[in-house]
Amino acid sequence: MDPVIKGRCEIQWLLADACWILLLGTAFGSTNITRVQNPEADMNISQIISYWGYPSEKYDVKTEDGFILGVFRIPYGKRNSNQTAQRPVVYLQHGMFVSASIWIANPPESSLAFALADAGCDVWMGNSRGTVWSRKHTRYSPESPEFWAFSFDEMAKYDLPATLNFILNKTSQEQLYYLGHSQGTTTAFAAFSTNPTLSSRIKLFFALAPVVSVQYSKGPLKALISIPTPILKVIFGRKELIPMSSLNQFLGSQVCNQKIFSHLCAGLFFHVSGYNQKNFNMSRLDVYLSQNPAGTSVQNIVHWRQILYSAKFQAYDWGNPDENMEHYNQVTPPLYDLEAVKVPIVMWSGGQDRFAAPKEVEKLIPRLSKLIYHRNIPYYNHIDFVLGIDVPTCGQRNLSIGVELMSVTRK
Repeated sequence: MDPVIKGRCEIQWLLADACWILLLGTAFGSTNITRVQNPEADMNISQIISYWGYPSEKYDVKTEDGFILGVFRIPYGKRNSNQTAQRPVVYLQHGMFVSASIWIANPPESSLAFALADAGCDVWMGNSRGTVWSRKHTRYSPESPEFWAFSFDEMAKYDLPATLNFILNKTSQEQLYYLGHSQGTTTAFAAFSTNPTLSSRIKLFFALAPVVSVQYSKGPLKALISIPTPILKVIFGRKELIPMSSLNQFLGSQVCNQKIFSHLCAGLFFHVSGYNQKNFNMSRLDVYLSQNPAGTSVQNIVHWRQILYSAKFQAYDWGNPDENMEHYNQVTPPLYDLEAVKVPIVMWSGGQDRFAAPKEVEKLIPRLSKLIYHRNIPYYNHIDFVLGIDVPTCGQRNLSIGVELMSVTRK
């Protein structure tokens, strides 16, 4: 079967699954089915951090082009609150369709942000423009098309410099550690290849499930970005795509935490990212689905479609030579030169990852002159890096990654 047709079938399966969850959940919602709801399902990021007994700070960071980004901080952990020495600053950047809440979606012993704080780090978590915690602008409303005229280009050009410089100024440090997952690595590769000044402020770049190309990707995300642009805009409009809504909060907090629906709901995750049910905390489904998806722009998906069909890691193509000339001073979009990335890179990839597919990672590795460490985890899928657990001890595999991360930074 043609890969695109197969992918579209997967989207249809995904939508059908979601419909059944909604219909059955509504039908059975009033019955006496036992369910346990995690309170974090109804909390914001600051509340979740405080709920687990960690110090929480929130800042609004303004970008050069007017976006106001929500940035969250865990300045220290439970085990080292009295530490007087300067703490290493670690910045966490989430992937597409999620927000910073993904780093704290599990209990402290199995969430990377909490684990790093307890390991002695000053942890900061960013939110990309357009996500639920970064929906303010000095001039535009989310109701206007101008607000959504962005892709990961602008995240790399404006969001990362504004956020990282703010953090470095706030902490009075010269450098920080950057950790990105999925599109959080994409924006970093784009930023570090074009902004030498920013690159010089990065001590080490930790790339989890890195993505700069999607030719070998599979699943609904691949199918989504393969939809022709005119059809995509007819279906989703020209502004926001898959935002956080009362529907997903209802599914997460009222439906998917019921045992009768839990495996069906988990299938939504597995179909997108890859199957690894043994490493998935089914008891946290209400938190995962209430907090995500968190939205992105239609233009961002169009950009990924361009990368798919051009087979090039390049800036957004505005559609005609005149517009490209206006944005880039050349008639075609510029390429992002991965060989120009001079930041030391430590990378982890998953053998069962459907989006950051193993073949894509294989193509990426030779282009990274500063790659100092790479580990492939054969049974990992795309979300294991942020949500996975370690059976049978119930320890988060991300916790072991965090410990390994810290040992690498101290060498």
